[in-house]
Amino acid sequence: MVTYLQSKWDRASRTYDLVTWGDERRFGPAKCDLFSRMSGECLMVAVGTGNDFRYFPPGLAITAIDISPSMLERARRRADRYPGRLQLRIMDVQALDLADATFDTVVTACTFCSVPDPLRGLRELYRCLKPGGQLLMFEHVRSRVGPIAVLQDLMTPITRRLGPDMNRETVANVVRTGFELCREENVYLDIVKAIQARRPGDGSLQRTVSANPGIRGAPR
Repeated sequence: MVTYLQSKWDRASRTYDLVTWGDERRFGPAKCDLFSRMSGECLMVAVGTGNDFRYFPPGLAITAIDISPSMLERARRRADRYPGRLQLRIMDVQALDLADATFDTVVTACTFCSVPDPLRGLRELYRCLKPGGQLLMFEHVRSRVGPIAVLQDLMTPITRRLGPDMNRETVANVVRTGFELCREENVYLDIVKAIQARRPGDGSLQRTVSANPGIRGAPR
């Protein structure tokens, strides 16, 4: 499975920046806002070619992983420009070679649409976060609007061959793996979301509920 995934994303790395150019322009401000909350020792999962490094606050200690050696090679130049400590490592989120309770913050960006076993991957993130640590996710998910959800279900067998699944229930999976959901914000319709959760353990990050209908303080 790992070899197949590496080959898939090694091939995708050749055109990744071109394919994601439009999304970077559209969603950059939302990513910048979400990742501004990063603090302490940080882990980023599935860095791709490193486009998201520009949204990180300066001066952090970041371990950035990807399953694809080719993606990481393309990310290296951007990593070198980050004004802090940023280490690149080849790793599968489903089997992290990292100690328990290591990180204060974990970030993902359009990651869990492509992890073969998302629950396993999320359990690994939970394990590696310190109690009270935060999970910041920028993800596209299955819509709660019936016709859109059906369309995503129909598209997924095709999109999966090239890259992501379109119909992942990521918010529900976050809660299912034991995280406390603190913030869920719709960035585009209800299919692109900014998600903030925490590993329970202390009161350092309080659950927030907004009057904005795009933000939900409790899981569904």
